[in-house]
Amino acid sequence: MKVIRCILGIDPGLRHTGWGLIRQEDNRLSFIAAGRINPDTKLPMAERLKALAQELAHIITLHTPDEAAIEETFMNNNAASAIKLGQARGAAMLTAAQAGLSVTEYAANKIKQTVTGFGHADKDQITAMIKILLPQSGKLTPDAADALAIAICHAHHGPAFPAQKHG
Repeated sequence: MKVIRCILGIDPGLRHTGWGLIRQEDNRLSFIAAGRINPDTKLPMAERLKALAQELAHIITLHTPDEAAIEETFMNNNAASAIKLGQARGAAMLTAAQAGLSVTEYAANKIKQTVTGFGHADKDQITAMIKILLPQSGKLTPDAADALAIAICHAHHGPAFPAQKHG
């Protein structure tokens, strides 16, 4: 059975949330779109989360992905930063779920290992591999490259099913 699906990768953050969309047709991956959401850092927290959710909802409406993947939160020495990142992740996950998408979470090391072959790769290494794997992606912010890496990880490790709307 042929697997064709559109996958949305999300690299959550309160200052910058990367997003990337790929099309998977069996083992072939192709670039659709990518970018970065930048909520105004001067806004109160609730308004920043709202802006993040609204922009992500617009991207989902525009591109109609079949499913989403997001990076898991890693433990940080700064508890306040970890909580803020968790709030951005929650807003992104809720937005995708409300749009009817299944959302799968992946550890950062698994994403890096899948894309670069090295679980502790840095952002430059990830960006370089994304340019090789998805040459049509053009110039990307590190956040958008990370989001595409998350989508690629999902294409390799996520549950496979035949999607209907992108056939």
